Amino acid sequence: MTLRIGTSGWSYNHWRGVLYEPGLPSTRWLQRYVAEFDTVELNGSFYRWPRDAQFENWRDQLPPGFVMAVKAARGLTHARRLRSPEEWVERMARGWRALGDRKGPLLVQLHPALERDDGRLDHFLATMPAEIPVAVEFRHASWDHPQVYEILEKYDAAYVVMSGAGLPCILRATASFVYVRLHGPDQHAMYGGSYSSNDLRWWADRITEWDGQGRDVVVYFNNDLGGNAVRNAWDLRAVLDL
Repeated sequence: MTLRIGTSGWSYNHWRGVLYEPGLPSTRWLQRYVAEFDTVELNGSFYRWPRDAQFENWRDQLPPGFVMAVKAARGLTHARRLRSPEEWVERMARGWRALGDRKGPLLVQLHPALERDDGRLDHFLATMPAEIPVAVEFRHASWDHPQVYEILEKYDAAYVVMSGAGLPCILRATASFVYVRLHGPDQHAMYGGSYSSNDLRWWADRITEWDGQGRDVVVYFNNDLGGNAVRNAWDLRAVLDL
C-alpha cells in the first residue's frame, strides 16, 4: 500500500529558516519542498481556482512519483454548499486531469454551518467522475451518522480524519484510501502548536492499522505556524521509518 506524508500548502513566509534557507526566493520554494516530501495539499485552489495552464505548470515542475492533493473551490463548498455542482465539477475535473500522473485526491471541505443533507451529498458524489478520488471534510457535527458513512462508502469517498481545535477526531475509514488532516494540537486555536512525540507515535499506530487493512494513506499537517507542520511531518516520517 502507499503511504504519503506532507503539509497543507508550501508557500509560507514563516517557514524561512525551517524549510527554506534565508534568501531563497519564493519562486524556488516548491522546488525545495519536493526535495523533502512526496506529496502536498494545494490549498490556494480553495480561494481562487487556478487556470488549467497552472495545473499543467505544476505537473511539469513536480518530480515523478510526487502527488498533489487539490482542495475544492469555495465557490462550490461555501457559496453553493454543494448545490447544483455540475458546473464546478466539470471545471475542477478539467484542472485535476491537467496534473497528469501527479494528481491526487480532491479535498472537499464543507462549510461549518452546513448541516447533514444526505441527498445533497449523494448527488454531489454521483456527479463527480468516478476516476477522481474524493475526500470530504465535515465541519458540522450532524454529519457524524452511519447513513452518511454508507453514502461515502458507496462512492469510495474518504471521510477526512482530522485533529484540531473544536474538531471531532473520528477514526473512520470509508474508502480504499484514508485522508488525514492534522490542524494542530492546540485546543484553543487552529493551525497552532506542535504535536508531541507521543502524539506522533499514536498517529503512527493508527496509520499502520489502516495500512494493514490494505488502504492507501495520505497525511497532511496543517499546523503551519512557526514551521511546526514541516517538523511534525519530518518526525512522523521518521517514526514510520519512511
